[in-house]
Amino acid sequence: MSDLCSRSISFRSESRPDLLAPRPWSRNAAPSSTKRRDSKLWSETFDVCVNQMLTSKEIKRQEAIFELSQGEEDLIEDLKLAKKAYHDPMLKLSIMTEQELNQIFGTLDSLIPLHEDLLSQLRDVRKPDGSTEHVGPILVGWLPCLSSYDSYCSNQVAAKALLDHKKQDHRVQDFLQRCLESPFSRKLDLWNFLDIPRSRLVKYPLLLREILRHTPNDNPDQQHLEEAINIIQGIVAEINTKTGESECRYYKERLLYLEEGQKDSLIDSSRVLCCHGELKNNRGVKLHVFLFQEVLVITRAVTHNEQLCYQLYRQPIPVKDLLLEDLQDGEVRLGGSLRGAFSNNERIKNFFRVSFKNGSQSQTHSLQANDTFNKQQWLNCIRQAKETVLCAAGQAGVLDSEGPFLDPTTGSREPQGETKLEQMDQSDSESDCSMDTSEVSLDCERMEQTDSSCGNSRHVESNV
Repeated sequence: MSDLCSRSISFRSESRPDLLAPRPWSRNAAPSSTKRRDSKLWSETFDVCVNQMLTSKEIKRQEAIFELSQGEEDLIEDLKLAKKAYHDPMLKLSIMTEQELNQIFGTLDSLIPLHEDLLSQLRDVRKPDGSTEHVGPILVGWLPCLSSYDSYCSNQVAAKALLDHKKQDHRVQDFLQRCLESPFSRKLDLWNFLDIPRSRLVKYPLLLREILRHTPNDNPDQQHLEEAINIIQGIVAEINTKTGESECRYYKERLLYLEEGQKDSLIDSSRVLCCHGELKNNRGVKLHVFLFQEVLVITRAVTHNEQLCYQLYRQPIPVKDLLLEDLQDGEVRLGGSLRGAFSNNERIKNFFRVSFKNGSQSQTHSLQANDTFNKQQWLNCIRQAKETVLCAAGQAGVLDSEGPFLDPTTGSREPQGETKLEQMDQSDSESDCSMDTSEVSLDCERMEQTDSSCGNSRHVESNV
């Protein structure tokens, strides 16, 4: 799991926020303090005398079960809040069209009764003293319903893109800002609320493991909990795969080709987008770089028919023929030549180089990440993609993980001397390839799942 497991969010509250007065979009609304949820503990909510009769292990088990139940209550509250405080007012005030809101909110409405059902079942088996004996059978029967998250999570890439685009409308931005400043939001923006179902989904395995950890071996619930964990892990993995494929399709559909020759079958056949984001070259030009399973695509972000699209800037580079070089800080000067004297200049840090040569065709691009961590993410993801492709082709020995890639056609390392580097820099000065890696979305794990034969694949977490 990668994109789905990037983070988990849990909200807790003792009371529902007042959504009626004052309205967040009212200019006359008086400023008020943020409403925060207080954490609830089972031992503090129910009779202390009952707690004293239980062992420490059983109390921890009851706390874990209560956390599961309380999390459902909070989730339902937040989903209803998203509809009541954001969707309905924006529709009523014609801030967005119904079609736009349906795209952004997706199938969120359908998730509410699903979680209300689980919460109801958990409350039904809770004893008058607040304790719960068995939850395993309930979870085994209910968890398969989470497969309906497939459509919601797969829609998130397009939903986020449309929401970001609509924020350029001053009415939308003004409405969302006033909501953010209102106490009901708890300083969370609209996307935080829309992302809550995903973060809840990936938290279920953790919650169930915690309950299992405090369940005695002779408790009948143990077998059911183990089965429930297997069910949710399978569901999360399946949704993660489908979400990744949806993200890949989304960006492939937004690639604009300047000429027919730029189209590449490797792009068409890609089902996984391993990494993408902005980088800068030594000329400071911003481009958006996509690393698909088997091809690196360098583009420029453009607006086409009021949609953000990506126009190919150079011929796509096959990953199997791509050469990667990690450049030391100060090794590249803005303008294209090597110069170590500028190592303290912020603008010439965090560079790496990708190059490609196939007969008369050749490309070399020095790319700059926005920080050291971002650069390392790119290096790791490109190396992982290269390793997977070479493993599939039976050329695993061609990869040197500690340095640049070897030339797969000759089996020899690319020259590291000054002559070779000068040739690369000369190519740099002919290329405007660049990007600003403010946000890089990594999904190397999906790529690992595509070719599990490369057993030593490294895991890189990703952001949706």
